[in-house]
Amino acid sequence: MAAKKSIDYTEILVRQGIISPEQLAEAVQMSDQSGMKVPDSLSRLGYATGDEVMRAMAEQHGCDYVNLSDVVIPPSVVELVPESVARENAVLPLAEGDGKLTVIVSDPNDFETIDKLVFILNRQIEIALAPRENILEAINRHYGQTVGESTDSMLQEFTDTAIDFTETEEDLVGADDEIDESSAPIVRLVQLIITEAVQLRASDIHIEPFEDRIRVRYRIDGILMERDSPPRRLLGALLSRIKILAKLDIAERRRTQDGRIKVTIGEKELDLRVSVIPTNHGQSVVMRILDKDSIKVGLRQLGFSEEDFKKFDSLIQRPNGIILVTGPTGSGKTTSLYAALNELNTPDRKIITAEDPVEYYLPGVNQVEIRHSIGLDFARVIRAMLRQAPNIILVGEMRDLETAEMGIQASLTGHLVFSTLHTNDAPSAVTRLIDMGIPAYLVASSVVAIMGQRLIRVVCQKCKQAYTPSQTMLEATGITPEMAAGATFLKGRGCGNCQGTGFRGRLAIFELMIMSSKIRELTFAEAPTEQLRRMAVTEGMKTLYWDGIDKVLRGVTTLEEVYRVAKRSDED
Repeated sequence: MAAKKSIDYTEILVRQGIISPEQLAEAVQMSDQSGMKVPDSLSRLGYATGDEVMRAMAEQHGCDYVNLSDVVIPPSVVELVPESVARENAVLPLAEGDGKLTVIVSDPNDFETIDKLVFILNRQIEIALAPRENILEAINRHYGQTVGESTDSMLQEFTDTAIDFTETEEDLVGADDEIDESSAPIVRLVQLIITEAVQLRASDIHIEPFEDRIRVRYRIDGILMERDSPPRRLLGALLSRIKILAKLDIAERRRTQDGRIKVTIGEKELDLRVSVIPTNHGQSVVMRILDKDSIKVGLRQLGFSEEDFKKFDSLIQRPNGIILVTGPTGSGKTTSLYAALNELNTPDRKIITAEDPVEYYLPGVNQVEIRHSIGLDFARVIRAMLRQAPNIILVGEMRDLETAEMGIQASLTGHLVFSTLHTNDAPSAVTRLIDMGIPAYLVASSVVAIMGQRLIRVVCQKCKQAYTPSQTMLEATGITPEMAAGATFLKGRGCGNCQGTGFRGRLAIFELMIMSSKIRELTFAEAPTEQLRRMAVTEGMKTLYWDGIDKVLRGVTTLEEVYRVAKRSDED
């Protein structure tokens, strides 16, 4: 008689109502196209968390699921698996007994690794499951206590030591040299700072000199968090090391400098965009961490409401016209545009971009970097682009009249043009273009839609808990009792998973203004921004504020977070 087949984890997820059959089909299709595993596709699409997938896998295979944030593993058990073996295979020992060792893994079907552990450790192995990223965090936590080195310990070492620590250029090893215990301490410190920032999901690293100290800060989910300060005497050595990695002139101290560093942290290859500026206390450095994975998002993962998603998805399928994305620096405009290009990037379309600088490289897209030093500016690149017969053009930013004129010219000659503008909301982009000197009739006839956006932090999934806002708060925000009755208000308590902030990850809030005939008429008449906004709201535009409130009602974020990035206006 045939053995009873266990239920697949995907069937368990569907049965539990975590995903629908349609969502599963979409994840399988994405998996086939991109080569990633189905669990990763489900997580990337936002349909199921790593925890939910892993719990279903544990049920399928009859294993235990381990919540690593709640588990303390004794050092005597940790020592049973060498750190190199744990890191190389992304496994962690959990417990021992009866001659067996229970090991936490992320893939129950990885029999090769399990066999390797049996051979190396000479023990019978039982498995428990946890998401891979949780295992890697736990490895850093547990082995960091016994072996290895942390940024904190190195900084403490430098602070405690009164020796004046300086490096010459010859002392500092090159970017391609191996980082090991014998490398110069400053080399290890820079490597540790970068590694720690990546592990904490930072988007950039700020190293700022002051009169008596050096301040190191990481920007995590848009908020700067301060780390321990290295002693002031390390400034010269730190700067020299970073400049050598970025291939910059270490003798230049008076001018601004820009460079790039390529680093590998774990299995990730990352680009760091380095900017050095002189300040009154020395040179200040910002390293922007560019993670290729962060722009592999689909349109659905950006945070669109179902209604706005359908509108935007149909807009980008248009053959011509200008679609503008507006918002301040760091509001996710580039990510939104890249998500649109990823959607449109098929073999039958030619896509060219003009960017300053090119931050991420998109396969199948012709990307041109603006170089002002040789006169290669936006307007000249766009003019040359049109001779390349593209279907879709992306202009990094419409920052002056000439660039805007060329973009409009391209849209009127049958091209779909994407670009960005630094304005506070969607309606004010129309006024900005007219103020630049673009005739109102050209703005009215070429622009098809303007999307304003901001980024808000998402409530941590590990420590979220329900709460009830005060009546005063609800009245101030405009949430009616009917809306509050059907809402799920959540906030994060603060845990190790979110560094005690209560938030982990970010989503965008949007306002999508489509250029209807009435809005075109107002544009043609050069109507003020307030009038355009009122008309857009009347025609059904959901403002940034109300898109944020909608996410609050669904338990995605908090009222305080929406108030931080979007204010309620008179039209709301």
